[in-house]
Amino acid sequence: MTAHPTASDRRKRIWGWWAFDWASQPYNTLLLTFLFGPYVNELLGSGTQAQTAWGYGVGAAGLLIAIAAPFLGAMADLSGRRMPFIWLFSVMYVVGSYGLWWAAPDNFNLVLTLIFFAVGLIGMEFATIFTNAMLPTLGTKTEIGRISGSGFAWGYVGGLVSLILMLFFFAESAETGTTLLGIEPIFGLDPDAREGTRAVGPLTAVWYAVGMIPFFLWVRDAPQPGAVPMGRALRGAMPALIKTLRRLPSEKPLMAYLLSSMFYRDALNGMYVFGGIYASGVLGWSVVDVGIFGILAIITGAFFAWLGGRADGRFGPKPVIVTNVVLLALVALAVVFISRESVLGIAVAPDSSLPDIAFYILGAFIGACGGALQSSSRTMLVRQAYPDRMTEAFGLYALAGKATSFIAPLSIGVATQISGSQQLGVVPLVILFTIGLILLYYVDPEGRN
Repeated sequence: MTAHPTASDRRKRIWGWWAFDWASQPYNTLLLTFLFGPYVNELLGSGTQAQTAWGYGVGAAGLLIAIAAPFLGAMADLSGRRMPFIWLFSVMYVVGSYGLWWAAPDNFNLVLTLIFFAVGLIGMEFATIFTNAMLPTLGTKTEIGRISGSGFAWGYVGGLVSLILMLFFFAESAETGTTLLGIEPIFGLDPDAREGTRAVGPLTAVWYAVGMIPFFLWVRDAPQPGAVPMGRALRGAMPALIKTLRRLPSEKPLMAYLLSSMFYRDALNGMYVFGGIYASGVLGWSVVDVGIFGILAIITGAFFAWLGGRADGRFGPKPVIVTNVVLLALVALAVVFISRESVLGIAVAPDSSLPDIAFYILGAFIGACGGALQSSSRTMLVRQAYPDRMTEAFGLYALAGKATSFIAPLSIGVATQISGSQQLGVVPLVILFTIGLILLYYVDPEGRN
């Protein structure tokens, strides 16, 4: 007979699951948003060119994820095993992020840099899919909201700590060659070769490898009745996926939520990906300026992710989601009207600090709303899904998020290229948030009994 897990075992499993959020967040914080993107913008010397290249590069990686995610998800469900996939994509995460060290200013290869970045991004995204699918096994329906919110909050804290380390001890200003503390990068890294800033790649890789130790020690695949060997799962994945997709339109509560979240999550990811590049290109911020902006956004994100996990326990997840989608749409619209020349239509002097202050405030809103939105989105899925098909539902949730994950970055890339303006390039985000909000109207806040 199999022994029932003790309370201590359950706590360790939850802490191990939270460790993934802590370990993986620097890819979003340091590479996608606040440091590496603006660094590429500096090397290319054109905000419009950097935003266009980044849009196409990240969009192509998202397209690959969309194609492969449903098949791999079906395969994992049939086999009942997620840990082998998490190991595989963890290796991709580490290799891809470490490879960004070679993005040197005197020998910069944009194509090679985007390939390394895409490998790491694919690893991070797929590892997230398989770890998210473990959420329903960590607690009861009433506990999942708190677990999800605390996990996101813990991830934000990890992102904050790693960002502070980069800003204080590694990332040097292009003008002064010193870090935020006014010192040269530690370990003898050459500021002229931008080795301090390029160290963000190896730091992200090592942070993940060390941070995942509790996960691999304490988290195991939950027993799955009817699981088949991996070979049979490989052969049966496509028929199972086709059957699931054919049945989905008849499951209206789940379908409505998946469609809604598909759009607003894509828009939110677009904000995270392009926030740093936008501020660098439009406002002329340095890597250090963007990093300070990131600290503010992460602090609000951590607190409101934790708060969001508790708010949906009292009010339900739908009011939390609707409120934050509305606020994020308004923030995206406000971003269009902030530049060095004006703030929300009001002209400012060339040396005015008002554009910087306004963007800091918007960054705080992005962090706060994004944290609460992601926290409540996972618990809303629990309400909409069939209790006896919860793992399948999380696979569909991942499919919905990744199937269109290329729309926001590609549409920003296209809009930026056509308009020749970074400001007008973010207008597609407003449209995506609005579509998600309209679809939320058809989502039952109580879900299934």
